[in-house]
Amino acid sequence: MKEISGGVCAPKGFMAGGVRAGIKASSPKKDLALIYSQERCNAAALFTTNRVKAACVQVTQEHIAAGKIRAIIANSGNANACTGQAGMDAAHRMAQLAADALSISPAETAVASTGVIGVPLPVSVIENSIGALKDSLRSDEQGHVDALEAIMTTDTRKKEIAVGVTIGGKTARIGAMAKGSGMIHPNMATMLCFLTTDAAVTSEALDSALRRAAGRSFNRLTIDGDTSTNDMALIMANGEAGNQPLTVESGDYNIFCEALDYVCTALARSMARDGEGATKLVTVTVLGASCEKDAETMAKSICSSSLVKAALFGSDANWGRILCAIGYSGVEFAPEKIDVSFISRAGEIKVCKDGGPVPFSEEKARLILLEDEVEILVRLQEGSGEASVFGCDLTYDYVKINGDYRS
Repeated sequence: MKEISGGVCAPKGFMAGGVRAGIKASSPKKDLALIYSQERCNAAALFTTNRVKAACVQVTQEHIAAGKIRAIIANSGNANACTGQAGMDAAHRMAQLAADALSISPAETAVASTGVIGVPLPVSVIENSIGALKDSLRSDEQGHVDALEAIMTTDTRKKEIAVGVTIGGKTARIGAMAKGSGMIHPNMATMLCFLTTDAAVTSEALDSALRRAAGRSFNRLTIDGDTSTNDMALIMANGEAGNQPLTVESGDYNIFCEALDYVCTALARSMARDGEGATKLVTVTVLGASCEKDAETMAKSICSSSLVKAALFGSDANWGRILCAIGYSGVEFAPEKIDVSFISRAGEIKVCKDGGPVPFSEEKARLILLEDEVEILVRLQEGSGEASVFGCDLTYDYVKINGDYRS
């Protein structure tokens, strides 16, 4: 497996594009995206766990039920959530507009939205822009770039990746784009993620692979403890690579799963790095738990702690907050058998051993924590369970960004 360029357009047979429709009048950026496969696709998707679901989520859940999606139309600047029947009508209209432009069925079209909640979606501007959107479709990297810009909101970094992998003697590719910066907390968070692959994979196998990948990536990502109304991760497979269709029993299925794990983990780390106002990408790794689930629960508790996140912003080696967060995680463990270390490019330092203090250089610890990528390593003596969770620090700018988000 190797990383390649092209994003969602890297796999054969996929096109993408983006235009400015003017959904949020104050924004000059592209805000309407389209991804399209020239061949029919098998598909799978995961959605927000929030009981309040945006209209686009409800419509796409209906369309994905058959396991066949060929196009995705997505907008930024407006979440089309909590907008009643008018919002549902607008989401269905978006699907119809894209389908008519591409001469496919609306049922083969996914709809995604991101932005402000509770504001009616100005679907008329989408109607006026659908011709330009179709004309923007390209099969090269520029098409991917335009579509990616169109789904970004408070993002300051692009979240994109593509990989090539050999499956059944054929070269298959997986391409992806994502947006997500704030209102992020497991499981699934304020994020849109669109994945394309030219591998031949059954819908059932895609669903299984996506659930596995999300469980190890998007569901181990936390920024601020909030879960949105619009979250969506969707993958389309058009089979253009020419391999024998993969099922969950296929010999090469695990190769595909590992590649998808890699792609989704890279995107999750990119979202954590770009947390609203963040200055640090934080990885919390727990080793030696009684099982993987316990390790994940502990790591999430640490990574979600506002006090831990604030200490990291201040480059303060306040390891007591870490033990505190583990202690209220709900997991049974022996507090007297726990070690904590901080790791970055500047080195590694142990700050807690056997649940108590150890002499360490505060100056060295601060230098380690000043780096823009920091790992908190927790070692237990309960078993062989381990997990890593991705997050960021908590800064003044997070409050500034979210204090006037609607303006």
